[in-house]
Amino acid sequence: MLNEVENQNCWEERYLASEVQNAILMVEISALKAEISALKVSNELKDEKIIELNVLNRYYIERLRLAAKRKFCSSSENSAQYSLFNEAEAIAKPDSPEPTIEEIQTPPVKPRAKKQPGKRDEDFAHLPTEIVVHELSEEERICECGNRMKEIGSYPARREIVIIPAQVKVKQHVAKSYVCSECEKTAANTVIVKAPIPEPVIKGSATSPSAVAYVMNQKYVMSNPLYRIEQEFDRSGINISRQTMANWMIKSSESWLESIYAYMKDEMLTNAFLHADETTLQVLEEAGRLATSKSYMWLYRTTGTALRPVVLYEYTETREAIHPKTFLKGWKGYLHTDGYEGYHTLPEEDITIVGCWTHVRRKFDDALSGMTAEERLSSKAFIGFEYCNQLFKLEREFEKMTPEERHKNRLEKSLPIVFEFFDWAENLLFLPKSLLGTAITYAVNQKKYLLNFLLDGNLELSNNRAERSIKPFVMGRKNWMFSKTPEGARASAVIYSVIETAKENNLIPFEYLKFLFEQLPNATSKQIPSLLPWGEAVPDYCKNPKKLPPSQIRT
Repeated sequence: MLNEVENQNCWEERYLASEVQNAILMVEISALKAEISALKVSNELKDEKIIELNVLNRYYIERLRLAAKRKFCSSSENSAQYSLFNEAEAIAKPDSPEPTIEEIQTPPVKPRAKKQPGKRDEDFAHLPTEIVVHELSEEERICECGNRMKEIGSYPARREIVIIPAQVKVKQHVAKSYVCSECEKTAANTVIVKAPIPEPVIKGSATSPSAVAYVMNQKYVMSNPLYRIEQEFDRSGINISRQTMANWMIKSSESWLESIYAYMKDEMLTNAFLHADETTLQVLEEAGRLATSKSYMWLYRTTGTALRPVVLYEYTETREAIHPKTFLKGWKGYLHTDGYEGYHTLPEEDITIVGCWTHVRRKFDDALSGMTAEERLSSKAFIGFEYCNQLFKLEREFEKMTPEERHKNRLEKSLPIVFEFFDWAENLLFLPKSLLGTAITYAVNQKKYLLNFLLDGNLELSNNRAERSIKPFVMGRKNWMFSKTPEGARASAVIYSVIETAKENNLIPFEYLKFLFEQLPNATSKQIPSLLPWGEAVPDYCKNPKKLPPSQIRT
């Protein structure tokens, strides 16, 4: 009996022990399940983080490749020069077997292109010609037989171009005085008459029209900063400081060129189709602003169909939209621009903004630069890039058409491509921060303005014309870097305007500036319109000789 009780107690203890163990196991299992769930969540978070990091990594790789392309890749201007140093790599074929001695042949010599007959005569037609006759001396004309040889003719041996460096000289004006000898004897008041002297370009200065024109041409056409011009003068033994030259620029611009600028602006605003662009400028001594502050140089110009091309620059301290509003106040028409939102605030009832397809294509090109060669042809960015190329190819076909014909052909051929492009772009899935996303977002946001080139045949597909016109200023800025004062910046805007407009009208900048500074100090306000780049008073020597008819070529 006692043994049965003991056994019963033993079983109860064992049962209780097993129940405790089971409870412990259940707690451990629950803990394991919780840990597993936590691990699953952690893994999911890690997977999401990996995806995020992969996207971010792709983004930085794209940006790195784009930056490398912009910094190191050759442009169209220097690709030919680069090939001089890349000749071996360019023509090498690593996979080709090494040729035997018998297989090596001398490469064929490329035949030289034949010179066009009359080409040199055409090139030299507008240049003054000096004839140098070579003849024998009297002693050399004695023949071996003792008789004197007679001349039987001559022939032109060769022609050569002679370069005469810039010469500097002093021109002293002397005014003679005249009196009547009879009146001097009999009259109470003797009348003395002095010969008139032309007014100087800057009163009290030793400068001349040619000197001011030369410095302007060097700085604003050749992009030479004043300190280099000063050094060049110094090497020629001439002492003209950069401060003096800066004063010449400002005073001659304020006194004479600003009137030309005003007339050119009036002419430009008679056109219904214009382009606009802007770029940065540093002006050191602006009131209330740091020397490192960004100022802006705006550009406005006529389009390709204008009868009288005009290019105008305007300096402002900021990039605020009030500046184009003020400059174009009262004007109505179409304005080609980039995607800057400041232009979009112009009054829509007066001004229709025309977007730039070059900017769209450029962004797709940036997206392609962030890809490997294998990825490009199958990429979505390549599709967008090709849509843009199709439009530009059609524009080359329409180039010589009349505006009416161009408008008709655009509606027939370009319009379907434009609609197809936006239908593709608006339904495309992309990563917003990727280069492709940037290109698509830009195009879709600019759709309203990108469609406007279809409204008139005088409009252009891009704003390239403005970018080409602002490039001379950008190139000059790389050399002289900044303007010291607002007065200097305004003078630069006026001078660039006169020079670039002169170039657009096929004038030689130096000759035209010299002509202006000779005429303007002695001209009346009524005579100024005739002095504009297209004016009837502008002499032929100011014009590009290749644009003149043969009867007007200067000899």
